[in-house]
Amino acid sequence: MGISAELQYAKLNELYLDAKNPRLGRHHANGNLSQEEVLDLMREWVLDELAVSYLESGFWTHEALLVVKEELDGEIRLVVVEGNRRLAALMYLHQAVNGEQVPKKWSLLVENANREFPEELFNEIPYLQVDSRQEIESFRGFHHVTGIKQWPPEQKARYIAKLIDERSMSYEDVMRKIGSYTSAVRHQYISYRLLLQMEDWLEDFSVEDAEGRFSVMHLALRTHGVQKYLQIDAFADPQDAQTPVPKAHLNALANFALWLFGNDEQPPLFEDSRQSDNFSTILESPEAVQYLENSKKPNFDYALQLADGNELETIRQINEAASSIALSLSHVHHYKESQKMQRAVKRLSIDFKELLNRFPSLRAEFLLKDD
Repeated sequence: MGISAELQYAKLNELYLDAKNPRLGRHHANGNLSQEEVLDLMREWVLDELAVSYLESGFWTHEALLVVKEELDGEIRLVVVEGNRRLAALMYLHQAVNGEQVPKKWSLLVENANREFPEELFNEIPYLQVDSRQEIESFRGFHHVTGIKQWPPEQKARYIAKLIDERSMSYEDVMRKIGSYTSAVRHQYISYRLLLQMEDWLEDFSVEDAEGRFSVMHLALRTHGVQKYLQIDAFADPQDAQTPVPKAHLNALANFALWLFGNDEQPPLFEDSRQSDNFSTILESPEAVQYLENSKKPNFDYALQLADGNELETIRQINEAASSIALSLSHVHHYKESQKMQRAVKRLSIDFKELLNRFPSLRAEFLLKDD
């Protein structure tokens, strides 16, 4: 049957949150949590926005929940595999309507609604039945990994790792299932396995705590400098990527984790993911790496200077200036009589001439003479 085409309806108390939901986190999504514990873990998932939509428009049938019939607490239940945020929002809203103890924002939401709640909101919840969890993986992969309702980067990577590690799928299998590229799947997998290796080898390191900067690590791991420093094979097969960093370079892994995530005594070396290329430049410089490894509180800008990163930054600035000038050329002719425009062009001409004076061969090419 796969995913049934027959729309069915259930009461709120007939539907159960999924304790195996990957969004709960690796240490929580084990199926052993009670419904109350799952709901509590979801309380910060911006559920009230969904509730506002329910109050204004009801529960849209095209957002029907996807459920499987599974044994839970000794009975066969309707467990929601796709749509847990929608169900959790209904649960909190229902508790607030009944005057139960809920976070303040929910009681205020009900108070400010100033209307009666339609019974069908809690008694006629649309759902589609699915044969098994495996049947929904293609939908979930496209919907949350490559589709319009994407998970954050670390949740995408965790989902891909689950398919590979628990179902022995290849990169190509996952690529076909979620509609992505093999290279993207491989990189997501290696990135997440690197997090797990950090947790296994480093003291006081938590995957959950590090996931907030996963996107920074994910981008950094694409660069040659990081791959070289950690000796990571960016093209490794799943069986070879279980522990991406070789044992002989675990000290480098500890340094990398400290520089990227920081600790109680030292903040991350840099915050902006756009600095990943500069970080790679630093790691390709033996002098800059020696400074980072020997300094108790290393400075990113100073390390970049040691790695001659000033050249890259200056090139970036000049390229940005050139792009801005190219953009202005399409409409600057409309303001040829403007005194302000003439002053701006004069200033640019002086700076451009001075710039060419620093490069005699280019100056000769443009037939400009010294002042």
